[in-house]
Amino acid sequence: MSSTLLRTKNVEQSIQDTEEPEHALRKSLSALDLTVFGIGVIIGTGIFVLTGTAAKDHAGPAVSLSFVVAGVVCALAALCYAEFASTVPVAGSAYTFSYASLGELPAWIIGWDLVLELALGTAVVSVGWSGYIHSLLDNAGWHLPAYLGGRDNATGFGFDILAALLVLVLTAVLVLGMKLSARVTSVVVAIKVAVVLVVIVAGAFFIKGANYQPFIPPAQPVTAGGTLRAPLIELMIGWAPSNFGVMGIFTAASVVFFAFIGFDVVATAAEETRNPQRDVPRGILGSLIICTALYVGVSIVVTGMQKYSALSVDAPLADAFKSTGHPWFAGLISFGAAIGLTTVCMILLLGQARVFFAMSRDGLLPRFFSHTHPRFRTPYRPTILLGVIIAVVAGFTSLSVLAELVNIGTLFAFVVVALSVIILRRTRPDLPRAFRTPLVPYLPVLSVLASLWLMLNLPAETWVRFGIWMVIGFVVYFLYGRTHSRLARDGGRGRPQPQGQGQGRGSRPADGGSTS
Repeated sequence: MSSTLLRTKNVEQSIQDTEEPEHALRKSLSALDLTVFGIGVIIGTGIFVLTGTAAKDHAGPAVSLSFVVAGVVCALAALCYAEFASTVPVAGSAYTFSYASLGELPAWIIGWDLVLELALGTAVVSVGWSGYIHSLLDNAGWHLPAYLGGRDNATGFGFDILAALLVLVLTAVLVLGMKLSARVTSVVVAIKVAVVLVVIVAGAFFIKGANYQPFIPPAQPVTAGGTLRAPLIELMIGWAPSNFGVMGIFTAASVVFFAFIGFDVVATAAEETRNPQRDVPRGILGSLIICTALYVGVSIVVTGMQKYSALSVDAPLADAFKSTGHPWFAGLISFGAAIGLTTVCMILLLGQARVFFAMSRDGLLPRFFSHTHPRFRTPYRPTILLGVIIAVVAGFTSLSVLAELVNIGTLFAFVVVALSVIILRRTRPDLPRAFRTPLVPYLPVLSVLASLWLMLNLPAETWVRFGIWMVIGFVVYFLYGRTHSRLARDGGRGRPQPQGQGQGRGSRPADGGSTS
């Protein structure tokens, strides 16, 4: 029993599967495309909203250091992702990596986790996008009926038509091809980054040095709570993280971590990259560095424009400009946020469709979903299925309470990938690695510890919801996935490799050949 649960799919077999004509994805992406994808998914509401919450409640002006801490945690994970994505350039990200190192059941668990994380993230972001569009329409004097404004605004029937339409339109774009998706993303990211830079440059003229005093406010102990809303670490050992002071910087880091979610989606596009061994590490690390610099710049400016204790929680950047007598910037920031969320939604939708596609290609989900479009070479069946489901969920559900599930799902994936790097280094030292994570095993272990620390600071009820989803996943695996997987049909041994393919990537052209 345990041998079947931990059977691994070798790297060569994973790569060979990508070359089957009816299951092959078109290779059209470059390092620039991947960097743009990364920036597009990372910069969202986090930069426009979380800055105020983290500064006012947890870290004060030192919130800029909190962004650095969160960025470092992501960088540790990014180095692990970069090695795996360059070694195993196959759709599926952490799911594929864990299948090659930890075994089938752990791979199923992480794949099941990623589908929830990315699908829920798409729904949450689409609802947030709808809120910004509603605000812009209201400013223009146009008002949608209450029953089409979502559950929060309706007394009876309520459906968020804007959120649902956004998901359906982006689903169509993704079906039509990755290159089109990359072009749309490039335009939107350019607008979004321009808005962020305008905020930084313009806001710099309104900075007052007195607002930075004290840069690290005195620590304020927090009384430990006993409810499920309390961080898990409180319930475990009775220790409550403090606000402000040095520890407040780390408390705020667990809050602003949400702003970095998504860079790992770049790894899901490895199979559609022309030169994944070179370009995927560049895309992952490049997008993370650029976004961290922008986040730090924004946090420094906003806490310099307005005293941290007076910052707004709902719209800190817009209200900071209002406090300086320049309210028109609020409209610009709302526009930038709405534009920015479009790409966040699209890339999250892209990522979860690729994970679903990879799992179906391995037989853990119905193989019906593993066929690519005969013309566009995109995984159109899972994209359409998940797009429609998410559109319905986004339209009918208020998802703010579940947003923390996205955090715990991402951190769980970080832990699995870091462990997988250590294991694959030991079990397959012969694999050619275009990018190698430095200081193995110490850096991956540090990545695991940092991710676990942030997970322990999440509310206990988030862990309960996450546990329920995992239990459902176990049931699905044992009722379907375990007996239908391709490894199960091959007796756990995998298909024999043709001569000359024992070195994995060495048997295929650097540009991906003619799989398209």
